[in-house]
Formats: sequence, C-alpha cells, structure tokens
Amino acid sequence: MTMRIGRRRFAAQAVAATTALSSARAFAQTGDWPNKPVRMICGYAAGGLTDIFARISAEYLAAKYKQPFVVENKTGAGSIIAADFVAKSPADGYTVLFTNSTAVFQNQVIHKTIPYDAAKDFVPVAMLSAGKVPLCIHKSVPGNDLAALVTYARNNKTSFGTTGIGSLAHVFCMKLNDTFGINMEPVHYRGEAPMWADLSGGVTQAACSTLQGATPAIQAGNAKPVAVPTRTRSRRLPEVATFFEQGATHPYFLLESMVCCMVSTGTPRPIVEALSAGMVEMNETPRIQALVDQFGLDQGAQGWQDFAVFIRDMGPLLTAAVKELNITPQ
Repeated sequence: MTMRIGRRRFAAQAVAATTALSSARAFAQTGDWPNKPVRMICGYAAGGLTDIFARISAEYLAAKYKQPFVVENKTGAGSIIAADFVAKSPADGYTVLFTNSTAVFQNQVIHKTIPYDAAKDFVPVAMLSAGKVPLCIHKSVPGNDLAALVTYARNNKTSFGTTGIGSLAHVFCMKLNDTFGINMEPVHYRGEAPMWADLSGGVTQAACSTLQGATPAIQAGNAKPVAVPTRTRSRRLPEVATFFEQGATHPYFLLESMVCCMVSTGTPRPIVEALSAGMVEMNETPRIQALVDQFGLDQGAQGWQDFAVFIRDMGPLLTAAVKELNITPQ
C-alpha cells in the first residue's frame, strides 16, 4: 500500500507541476526571453539519443529565436550530476535539462539518496520516445523467436546484456526468468557499444537496447532480433513478433523509455510553452525526420502535455518494475 501511495504521489506531483504558475504571473516574469545564450545541460555523452535530441533542439531553437542555445554534456552517475545542476539553477529558462527515463524514475530506486526530487524540482517540456527496443539473440542460439531463447536458456548458461542496473533490458531479463522459469544472468554495461560488441562476439547470448544500436550487429549477421516490447510491431522490423504475441504478456513487457527536456520548477509558464512548442515544430525538419527513421521511432518530439501524461501513466510502472528487481541501493 505504501508503494502504491508513493507512486500516485509522484505522478500527481509531476502533472501538477505543469500548471503551478498562473498565466498572469508567468507573463510578468517572461520579459524578452531569450535575450542571452540558453544552456542545454545534457546528462549523457555525445552521440547517444539524448545528446542528439539536445543538439537538434539547440540548432532549431537558435535559428528560431536568434540567440545561442549551447549544449553542455555533464555526464556521470546516471544523469544525477546534470539533473542536480539544473535543479539548483535559476528558474528563468536559461538552463535546460536533457536527460532520460533513468533520471526521472529509476534513480530514486537505484540510489540510496539523490540530490533532487524529479517530481518537485522539474517541469516537463518535451519528450522523445526511445523507440521499439529489440531483444536480440546471438547467431549461435538456434531459432529466430523468443521460444528459441527460452529453450536455449533452459539447457545452457545464458548471459543477457543490459545497458545498466535498472534499465529496461534488466527488467526484461528478470521478468522473462520469472515468466518462463529460466535463469538468465544479467550483465550490465556502461553503454550500448560494448554491450553489442560482446553479443556479436558470443560473450553474451542475448541483449536489448535501441534499434539504432542493434542495427550493425543485425546487419552483420551476429544478432537476431526476436521480440519487441510494444503493442504493435516495429515498422523497421515488421517480421519480429512482440513479446505479447509470444506469450510474455505481463505489463512490464510494454514498458517504454524516453529522452526528454525539463526545466526547474518555477520557470515562467510562457517560457515552458515556448520551448515545448519549438521542439514540436521542429518535427517538420529533415533532421528530426532522419532521426525518427534512424532510431525506428513512431514519431518525433511530443509536447509538455503528452510528456505529463507519460509521467502519470508510465512513471509508476517503471518505478515499480525497478523496485521489484530488489536492487541494493548504491
């Protein structure tokens, strides 16, 4: 019961934060924003989806507002460093956070203490779905579906690569063990590149992360995609069945991750809406369209309203799923 109340509180606070300021007060504070450079603090290294989203946004907004929007990568501790920096920055629209689901949801479970409260300290601006993340198996595993992995795992030591403790891949690995009575061992990596390299080399027998990250291993014939954790099949992998179609029907197999933009609570509402609208507008640009295609996404950036709904609906599931992993907080 305590966990349920806590999840509801988190979701309610996140949605409530989007309407905390009255329009009159917000407009009075806005002035001629932006009249100086805007810092976009990215919690992850250059080259990943979070960083790419930040840089495309910076380019578009700089052209739109005729002011520099500068991306700064403050990496480390699962985006805690970046999130804490923005949470403690003035709520004036000149310091913006780009992060992902981990900073918003999982960190509160993975770590004993974190220096920010995602529900209280941030207001959602825009989000980008991380897409349909395929579960892949090594070419040495006989078969081309989820049943093939389950059969293999029942008869062989099986390692499952993830992008970190509490990641979606970690959740999927443990829930597959639960569902099918197998004992795959999660192997946690600091990033996608070494994870896919080990799968390609047969060090691990399964792995799960972004389609963009998996594509080279798939194209080289080292990895075989066998399931996607979504309600509908991926348009980039239409031949690959969903988890649900293959008997993995627990709600956790529909969990989604995202990358996002947030600002500190107290930022004037018109600034939040201007940032959000700008990111939705850029969906018409070739760069976002190319990103959507490259990562196999269903759509481009979604505005603050859709982001607030994601926090309300998906947030409690993500948090609960990580809690069930019984991770010893770091």
